[in-house]
Amino acid sequence: MAKAKKRQAMGRGLSALLPSDESQQKGSIEGKIIDVPLDQIEVNPNQPRTQFNPEKLRELADSISELGVIQPITVRKKDKNGYQLVSGERRFRAAQSIGLEKIPAFVRVANDQESLEMALVENIQRVDLDPIEIALSYDRLLNEIKLTQEELSKRVGKKRSTVTNYLRLLNLDPIIQSGIRDGFISMGHGRALLGLDDKQQQLELYKKIVASAMSVRATENAIKSKGIKSKDNLKSDFTASELDAFSEFFGASVKTTLDKSGGGKIIIPFGSEKEFKTIRKKLGA
Repeated sequence: MAKAKKRQAMGRGLSALLPSDESQQKGSIEGKIIDVPLDQIEVNPNQPRTQFNPEKLRELADSISELGVIQPITVRKKDKNGYQLVSGERRFRAAQSIGLEKIPAFVRVANDQESLEMALVENIQRVDLDPIEIALSYDRLLNEIKLTQEELSKRVGKKRSTVTNYLRLLNLDPIIQSGIRDGFISMGHGRALLGLDDKQQQLELYKKIVASAMSVRATENAIKSKGIKSKDNLKSDFTASELDAFSEFFGASVKTTLDKSGGGKIIIPFGSEKEFKTIRKKLGA
């Protein structure tokens, strides 16, 4: 009998330790973990994650059915009876799928930009993200949150060179990016394909990689056999070590493009007329 009661308490997860509905109504709930009705939570429209593995969701749902929600989700208060999800969408979806009415949630204060940054950074820490999803999250942190590459590397705990390698994947043809997301090729294949300037050549070699299960090393050798000088090496020699300094100076995610001869362009993006004038002033124009 005692064992059965103990098992029942475990199955409630965090709910057994959370305040009741009556106590939630007393005082501020911000900065606390409370039980929140699922139907009062809206999904963040800026959620960076777009793909959820159905099998992994089922496994998580089974775990929640057995043990309850062990780690609370994070939400922010929107109005009197509404919340917006900041992080933990997999737990939220899994709880919905098994018909839970409430879920433990940490309630915090955050504006739209802070909410997006928290969602992006939290999302990047997940182990099951594909390289393109990580690259897109990095890109949004640079361009929407206006972080420099140095600030970004500190936020996510990665070397700047690692961040740069992910971001460069976004220069691949969308078909190849989809191939990386779907697991047809690896990030290593993608980095090798960046050694080809011509997008059509990239696509032709991509099809061969998929058709013959070509290894990354074989892909690199195929590029070398074409007599094409790797743009990857050129970028490393001429621009990679300077991009962070450029980005820091202009306050923007500066990028470069290179051709086979070693020439190229410096691209400085801007998001408004004010940013454009700031860049122009720094150029002394």
